[in-house]
Amino acid sequence: MFSTWHQQGEITDRTKVYQGPVFSVHQLHIKTPDALTVERDLIHTDPTVTILALTHDEHVVLTSEYRVGINADSVSLPAGIVNPGETAEQAAAREFQEETGFVAESVTQMTTVTSSEGFMDQTAALMLIRFDQTTKKKRHFDADEFVTAELVSFDQFLDWLKTGKINTAQGLAAAAYYQMFLK
Repeated sequence: MFSTWHQQGEITDRTKVYQGPVFSVHQLHIKTPDALTVERDLIHTDPTVTILALTHDEHVVLTSEYRVGINADSVSLPAGIVNPGETAEQAAAREFQEETGFVAESVTQMTTVTSSEGFMDQTAALMLIRFDQTTKKKRHFDADEFVTAELVSFDQFLDWLKTGKINTAQGLAAAAYYQMFLK
């Protein structure tokens, strides 16, 4: 078994060097669990949710939205930031309705994943939502977003993951977790 499993380092100094609307950058001095003294940059973000939303007949809601990281539209699962004071379940239900207009009947957290933990503290709670596609409300976009939503079969979703039409890590992780442990 790993002897350092979940042992934390001691942050001896933290300096915020950048604050933007979505993330901040901190310069850290750390004493690691294995007695090294290191300097690292950390990108800090609020926690997020990624939503695998399924109808009763196993159709998935996919969204398409412009993403600056690839400077193009990205087809993916609905996702968003967990606001202060919200649980992951509350954030998932809110984001799901805001982006798609559909209303969650049930919300379950499957697991939480990290991404690029060598320099980023972002977490994504992978959420499973069940919903009735005949119940829809008005969508509410943030001022700087426009999202389109589409229902596809779960098999089509898996095919798009396999062929790279959908290539987000959280989408692949949500599908894999659902397939391996819940389906």
